[in-house]
Amino acid sequence: MAKEITLLLHNDEGVEEIRVGTRHVGCAGATPPMDHPHVYFHLEEGGQVQCSYCSTIIRHDPALAEDACEPASVVLERHAG
Repeated sequence: MAKEITLLLHNDEGVEEIRVGTRHVGCAGATPPMDHPHVYFHLEEGGQVQCSYCSTIIRHDPALAEDACEPASVVLERHAG
């Protein structure tokens, strides 16, 4: 079984939308210690979610590599499992 990548994201830059290649994501809002409770989402193929804490939109982009996101600077942690 292939390992699934989970990205934990922050949005210190205040971008409206983050595109991810994986369908397993978490949102921290900002980098610690200014983060909100970490929430995790499972995205449908090509789907999107909006974080209920910080309103960041996270969209699955199947054109991206599974461990990639745009902007790339928003990755707080990467987990394979």
